[in-house]
Amino acid sequence: MIAGLILAAGESSRMGSDKALLAYRGRTFLETIILSLRSAGIEKIVVVLGHHAEEIQRAVDLAGTQVVLNRDYRRGQTSSLQAGLAALAEQSPEGVILCLVDHPAVPGEVISKLRDRFEPSEPPIVVPTCQGQRGHPVVINSALFPEFLALGPDEAANTVVHKYRDATQFVEVEDRGILLDVDNPETYKSLERD
Repeated sequence: MIAGLILAAGESSRMGSDKALLAYRGRTFLETIILSLRSAGIEKIVVVLGHHAEEIQRAVDLAGTQVVLNRDYRRGQTSSLQAGLAALAEQSPEGVILCLVDHPAVPGEVISKLRDRFEPSEPPIVVPTCQGQRGHPVVINSALFPEFLALGPDEAANTVVHKYRDATQFVEVEDRGILLDVDNPETYKSLERD
């Protein structure tokens, strides 16, 4: 089984409002990502919330997902990743598709391609690329969970990712949605035009 993990705990300080609740094609960012995962056949989905968690849970239909609250979300994205991986480790998936709430434009077809690349040989990491640029989401083999869980609060997940770069597999896709990181009002406006 491959699970989905969506990190949506941050304060969205550069955006000025919760990215999880921003609208994209008639749905919130968070709903859009959940639907993309489900359309790719990902049944187990964990959503990590932190900042404004109650407000997001009231506004978004999270039925069928497992919500994990990261009370230490101010410590950064690594703490949210660790909270999600700790919850998933109990369920023993082979891997996890790691989605960031500020990348809402990734269609289910891309997620399916990543899953299909991971499933036969289960490489440590699978990364999508578009015109040679790396994007999101990425697939992480569960064998790496202990290394991510052992990271200190100031260490980025890339510390582990770089360690396995020689064994990482890349999937070239045509969809530029993997590169769209909606981090501030300017990038959100460009997303709205797409």
